[in-house]
Amino acid sequence: MTKGVVKRWLPVRGYGFIRPEGETKDVYVHHSDLYNVTYLREGERVEFEVTDAFSGPRATNVKAI
Repeated sequence: MTKGVVKRWLPVRGYGFIRPEGETKDVYVHHSDLYNVTYLREGERVEFEVTDAFSGPRATNVKAI
C-alpha cells in the first residue's frame, strides 16, 4: 500500500488527485475506487494501491488513514 495526501477533490464530478509520498506527480482517483468512504477531503491522508490505466496511473482501494 502507498500513502499520500489528497491534493484535489471535485465532489460534483466524483474524482480527484492524490500526491503519493515522495513523488512529484499526482495519481487520479475516482469515487468508485474509494473503500469504506463516499468522498475525500483535500489535505486528507490516504492509503491506496496504484494500478496502470489507459490514461496513466490510477489509485484504487483508497482508504482514509
